[in-house]
Amino acid sequence: MLRAAIVGLGWWGKNLVTSVQGKTDEIRFTVCCARTPAKAAEFCAEHSIALVDDYARVLADPNVDAVVLATPPSAHGEQVQQAAKAGKHIFVEKPFTLTADTARAAIAAAQRAGVVLAVGFNRRFHPSMNELRSRIRDGRLGAITGFLFEHTAPGGATMRPDEWRANQEETPAGAMTGIGIHIVDGMIDLFGPIAEVHCIATRRVAPLVDDTTAVLVRFRSGLSGMFYASFVTVPNYRLAVYGANGVAEVLKPTQDEFRFAPLTDPKAGHLAPAKPEVIVTPGFDTLQAELKAFAVAVRDKRPYPISADEVLHGVEVFQAIAAAAKEGRPVAIR
Repeated sequence: MLRAAIVGLGWWGKNLVTSVQGKTDEIRFTVCCARTPAKAAEFCAEHSIALVDDYARVLADPNVDAVVLATPPSAHGEQVQQAAKAGKHIFVEKPFTLTADTARAAIAAAQRAGVVLAVGFNRRFHPSMNELRSRIRDGRLGAITGFLFEHTAPGGATMRPDEWRANQEETPAGAMTGIGIHIVDGMIDLFGPIAEVHCIATRRVAPLVDDTTAVLVRFRSGLSGMFYASFVTVPNYRLAVYGANGVAEVLKPTQDEFRFAPLTDPKAGHLAPAKPEVIVTPGFDTLQAELKAFAVAVRDKRPYPISADEVLHGVEVFQAIAAAAKEGRPVAIR
């Protein structure tokens, strides 16, 4: 069993812990590093986790095999390099880093140390995404003509000033840091490298930071698509991929529904309804799936399913989107 330390025990850190603690034989959290131990004490006691307030103590502990970083993204680069130097395997919440240069240095440190480096793009692991990916790659959708991606959540209107998400430097380009980064990773996974982005980020409701993001994307393959992200409205998720043979969708906030509507017979008229194929996978825990994949990668001494090249390109795209929002012009990714 992989013995892991959770570093940062906010809302998301707690979600990571509860997704696996006592539920799998692959990974268990044994230590927590929190800036304010008093706030974490009850949770750690409930889950039989030792509590410290010093990252150096975690890295020096021979009984810790891996660190799971649920800390602000600006801290990730240095924390990854420190963990790699200590020989710890590393799981990092998204965004991996805020700049490509920081990402390159962190990835290089992990590769030199020979440790597994994983980034928490949990939505890749859902069966609905696996189904969509398979149909794109084996040609069942036909030639892909474009896509629309929507991902929204609440919470921005009630964000506290002391939260790191309330800092515009930590959360550039509206909803990109918490939500849009998932979309970027999904696009890279499904459609490959991105060549150019154009972004409009606005502040509609949240009092402290921009909260809504619209992005137009062009891929190196020539494919184009659009996405929308916001954290000041109801939870929603919809990915629609348009192919010559029909449209495939992943739906619902939990991604539980996969839907495929085939192209109808032209003789029936272009508005003739097509009976969709629907596959529903309720209750799948994507956080547990990503952490188990991390533990298996460590155990079997193999790379994590999301490659370092994809992670780095995602940061390059993230940085380009932030620049496009700030400068009001399309930005190319080289």
